[in-house]
Amino acid sequence: MKTAIYIRVSTDKQEGENQLIQLREFCKKNEWQIFKEYQDIISGKETSRPAFDSLFIDAHKKLFDIVLFWDLSRFSRSGTLFTLQKLQELKNSGIDWVSYQEPYIRSLGQFSDVIISLLATVAKIEREKISLRTKAGFYVDSEGIRRSVRNDKPTGRKKGMQDKNKRIRRYWKKPKTVPF
Repeated sequence: MKTAIYIRVSTDKQEGENQLIQLREFCKKNEWQIFKEYQDIISGKETSRPAFDSLFIDAHKKLFDIVLFWDLSRFSRSGTLFTLQKLQELKNSGIDWVSYQEPYIRSLGQFSDVIISLLATVAKIEREKISLRTKAGFYVDSEGIRRSVRNDKPTGRKKGMQDKNKRIRRYWKKPKTVPF
């Protein structure tokens, strides 16, 4: 079976290789031939993405039989209607699709649209939360931390913040006296 792999990361600071490794292994295990890997570095909220658009052009040409993606949030974070329309567009072209992290979706039959709607809504809400956390400086990707550690890149707070935190901890550990 000819397979198109679609991966997406939101920024160039993230790496899609983590998705690709497991998706390639999944194809190998299922004896699926990889036709092409489509990779976007763009927010999932965008309805037009270069590799995503190319994937659909090739789907209309019927160049592959199935699309494999990491999970629904990697496929789209543009909301329920857009996600359902794109998955239906694949079906209408005779192309099947598989979510690696959510294999149960395929077996739900007529209820799959309900579950997809819920997952698409959750993905959109999570995108909005991530955006707010990022703007506030709170968001940290755990896989990014693991990758940074493997590549000997610094993680955690900046040096000045670590020193400040140590001083604060030392202060609170000191015995306090209460004047009477």
